[in-house]
Amino acid sequence: MIYTVTLNPAIDYIVRLDHVETGSVNRMDSEDKYAGGKGINVSRILKRLEIENTATGFIGGFTGRFIKDVLESESIQTNFVTVDQDTRINVKIKADQETEINGNGPEVTEGQLEQLLNILSNLTSQDVVVFAGSAPSSLGNEVYKHLIATTRSTGAQVVCDFEGQTLLDSLAFQPLLVKPNNHELGAIFDVVLTELTDIERYAQQLLEQGAQNVIISMAGDGALLVSENGTYFAKPIKGQVKNSVGAGDSMVAGFTGKLATTGDVIEAFKWGVACGTATTFSDDLATAEYIHEIYEKVEVEKL
Repeated sequence: MIYTVTLNPAIDYIVRLDHVETGSVNRMDSEDKYAGGKGINVSRILKRLEIENTATGFIGGFTGRFIKDVLESESIQTNFVTVDQDTRINVKIKADQETEINGNGPEVTEGQLEQLLNILSNLTSQDVVVFAGSAPSSLGNEVYKHLIATTRSTGAQVVCDFEGQTLLDSLAFQPLLVKPNNHELGAIFDVVLTELTDIERYAQQLLEQGAQNVIISMAGDGALLVSENGTYFAKPIKGQVKNSVGAGDSMVAGFTGKLATTGDVIEAFKWGVACGTATTFSDDLATAEYIHEIYEKVEVEKL
């Protein structure tokens, strides 16, 4: 079973209007509400690939119920720990300029953290756990070391979709996959990366420090996979960019799901690219039909 862990999920409340006039009443043209959070996005894409998974993490209040209802409406299994305060709401204003106002998230008690640790401690070597996104401020990202260590002690594999020091810390646990983009990779090593050879060199360092597979997404310039089997480049696919939010999560879902079910790293990479690209060209997370359509266009070559 694949488990996704979202420690600080959110309702993404998207409002659209032509222009925001500060200090005045503004009326939106349209709105949407989505169950947000990186691990939750992974769960939703996995389900569209017909790969069973369980979403866990912390939710609370009426906003938490909304997220759980959305997942259950898509036939995704859930096993969340309930917290005392409401799950956060992130407001995304799409006007002539895009503006985001993100909530802080609820307080998580020691007892609630223990409940999540108990869930993870009962996994087996047949399981894969995707850890993605930031933790609530009451816990801090240091909590991931404890969560990942508990998971690895069961023999389960872990996928770690983090940035910066949190990603570097996760390498000690030999994650099945890490997936920074080229800018995040550069920030880790305090360099600016534009050339493919340099990106490959620094991705190789993540592999040497413990990662089993490293995918570097490069937006419109394609994607790079560095693994013990070699380095592979996925050529960019042309299309209209509509949604960068969730594209990386979709790539993680495609790679993780297909690797878990087929054991084929290259095939998993192709599906990861297909899922990430399809979401980039969609208003929301990509549909199953569109993912399969994009998959037929994916070209991967060994470097």
